[in-house]
Amino acid sequence: MPRFHLPPEFWQAGTLAGDEARHLSQVLRIKPGEMVTVFDGCGRRAAAEVLTVSRDHVSLQIGDAMTPPAPLPAITLAQAIPKGKNMDLIVQKAVELGIAAIQPLVTKNTIVHPGEGKSEKWRRTALEACKQCGQDTLPTIADPLPFDRWLKSGAGVPPAANPLRLIASLAPGAKPLREMLRAHPGTTAATLLVGPEGDFAPEETNAALDAGFLPVSLGDIVLRVETATLFCLSALRYEFSE
Repeated sequence: MPRFHLPPEFWQAGTLAGDEARHLSQVLRIKPGEMVTVFDGCGRRAAAEVLTVSRDHVSLQIGDAMTPPAPLPAITLAQAIPKGKNMDLIVQKAVELGIAAIQPLVTKNTIVHPGEGKSEKWRRTALEACKQCGQDTLPTIADPLPFDRWLKSGAGVPPAANPLRLIASLAPGAKPLREMLRAHPGTTAATLLVGPEGDFAPEETNAALDAGFLPVSLGDIVLRVETATLFCLSALRYEFSE
């Protein structure tokens, strides 16, 4: 069934408005009596019957709600913003892999400095990915921050027991990702830090290590930023999925 985002504040009323209503009525041309799926972005979803349809307003009869457990570990991706449209790709695929939060970062080697409205665009990308892949929890996507400010704020520490903090690193001494993950069984929260083209500056890597991040190697081949990110997220999901 087609999926639509129904925010928690509109769940009780069962009303789709704005872009979601227009998508249902104008793009998909769904008629009264047809069934759709709605999700609130906080993990809840339900089947719903369409009652009335207008261009900007759709009323629904919502059935029994389900709240499947969120995937573990809860992963925060701290991502140095790559060039081109690669951040859009990273957001989309990270949602498909069950990401909990994304923090875009501006580092010393970051080539692209995001303009106004970029965060909102990434949030729309995340919402569309949730609709397409069946993900019921909409990840938090923060506004971009300079790397040093983010690190000093303590945002790199996940709010859960046994936090695992990883930095994908080309630095000597980085352990293979598989080895690091298997040394931390039962992980329920993790932060993954991935640098830009050209990696982090040495002082940024040292600051992350001082903050408790563990350096991991992704192998002998130097990966593109988006490949490195998706490699790590997939490995985390594979290693800890039940």
